[in-house]
Amino acid sequence: MLLCFGTRPEWLKIKPLIKVLDNYQLLFTGQHPDLLKDIKVDYQITIKDNPNRLDQLISDCLLQFPKDDFDSVLVQGDTASAFACAVAAFNRKKKIYYLEAGLRSYNLDHPYPEEGYRQMIARISDVNLCPTELSKQNLINEKVNGKSYVVGNTVLDNLIEYKDKCDYTNKVLVTMHRRENHHWMDKWFKEINNLAIKHPEIEFILPLHPNPNVQKHKHLLTHINIIDPLSHPELLNLLVECKLVISDSGGLQEEGSFFNKKVIVCRKTTERPEAIKTGHLYLCPSPNKLKIKFGSLIDNYYINEICPYGDGKSSLKIENLLKTI
Repeated sequence: MLLCFGTRPEWLKIKPLIKVLDNYQLLFTGQHPDLLKDIKVDYQITIKDNPNRLDQLISDCLLQFPKDDFDSVLVQGDTASAFACAVAAFNRKKKIYYLEAGLRSYNLDHPYPEEGYRQMIARISDVNLCPTELSKQNLINEKVNGKSYVVGNTVLDNLIEYKDKCDYTNKVLVTMHRRENHHWMDKWFKEINNLAIKHPEIEFILPLHPNPNVQKHKHLLTHINIIDPLSHPELLNLLVECKLVISDSGGLQEEGSFFNKKVIVCRKTTERPEAIKTGHLYLCPSPNKLKIKFGSLIDNYYINEICPYGDGKSSLKIENLLKTI
């Protein structure tokens, strides 16, 4: 099996599988090259420079996809490279396994372009590995051709050792980076900074994303503790001790739920609605609503509910499943 990844979130979700699979190869699609400092891969895509990065990613993955040294391909998530690798496998009649299948917002603009890629990958996949029953039901409703199984979310497999460290200190973790927020990132930052001014007793900590569309508004965060991007273990150490999370990240929606942290989701919609029902996630569709949303949660931060995305044993479930299909 060829396992495809190119970003840190993708790596975190296939990493638990590598610990249980015996026969696999790794294809690195190149978005986050710093990953290769710690990971040895079998194949690597070289991404050329192009103003339209999405087009270039898809083109390079298709043209540089490795030859027939494997009989199946696993892609994870919703990136342009995941879509391209799935198409390349489809064109070569390789069996496609889709990890984290079935997430849906049913709005192609939110998140853009990820929602479109998710829907297209599921259409050509042979096996859809779904994190929740709702994800599986989405695929049943869409009448996809492949078989679908509920296995939980593999990212939680990385979190077991941190579970007992949970606390609620006077810290708020903030992350903002999604493409759909770039056009009003300045407004989000102003509102977050206003919260920090109003609540000097709380430390607002923001690992600043390197994207220029985020970095150019850094000067607005006068009362925020801006830090460099964190490794995943460093981020988890901060997550387990914070009181609340403000973020547009998909991963933090899952990880925050696992640690029973409430997350203000700075987006118009989410493809992870299960945690809205459990009380872990709270949508904030626009910057001008952040003050009210934060005010309603900062003194009502505690929650003790079962995480809807699994128990941290997804990789073992997938290992057992692969032996039977």
